[in-house]
Amino acid sequence: MQYGMVIDLNKCVGCHACAIACKAEWEVPTEFGRNWLRRLGPSNTEHGLALTYYPGLCNHCDKPACVDVCPADMVEMEFKDTVSGKTVTMEVAATWKDPFNGTVQIDKKRCMGCGACADACPYDARYINPALADDESEGKADKCTYCMPRVAAGLQPACVQTCLADARIFGDLSDPASDVAKLVKQGAIGLTSKNVQIGPNSLYIGNKRDMALLMTQAPQEMPEANLRRSMLARMMKPAMKSVTNIGLAGLAGTLLVKSLEDDDK
Repeated sequence: MQYGMVIDLNKCVGCHACAIACKAEWEVPTEFGRNWLRRLGPSNTEHGLALTYYPGLCNHCDKPACVDVCPADMVEMEFKDTVSGKTVTMEVAATWKDPFNGTVQIDKKRCMGCGACADACPYDARYINPALADDESEGKADKCTYCMPRVAAGLQPACVQTCLADARIFGDLSDPASDVAKLVKQGAIGLTSKNVQIGPNSLYIGNKRDMALLMTQAPQEMPEANLRRSMLARMMKPAMKSVTNIGLAGLAGTLLVKSLEDDDK
């Protein structure tokens, strides 16, 4: 199984109901978003003048760049297929790709808030939510999860249920009989480029003009800044664990934050 979503640009009216529903469902701070909607154009394309919208969200990629850079300690987790009942045990960090439904998820309790995963995502689909800060971090990584708790309860993701134009279609891409799989056969594609080919599973379909304009939003390069951030977080973690003096711990934390700020600049 691979859960995915297809967004029909021919139907999207740019009402922002999807983004608002997501914020309400997951209590997302105003300045951030698990999903977003941006107006594109009017602009000339090879197929003529176009004006459309870019409804974006996590792509739950086949090869998610965010997973490998997570510096959190690996732990064993058991995953269960809700259909067959089969279970699999895997070692995962604080973010992983589910072996049965294909979604990419985050363990907020183990997330260090270092931001390495957010840096690694070429789609800028992750952010550090300061509202989730605890004693060990100034925030936690957050993003679209395809509303797995809702899906497990037999509901649609909040953005899909709220879409006034029925422009969002959610389902199992690996099931040929599903609506999303049928739309892929009709031409639904992800935002990819020559240098970014990590298998997005949030896809789009529309007329040639709108799709040509939308594809200008495809990332052209895989980020590199995340490598230093992840390395710093990995280096500082054991030091923070071994330091018992509060003053030294504070100093170590300050040095890490300063290094990451320099990296951002």
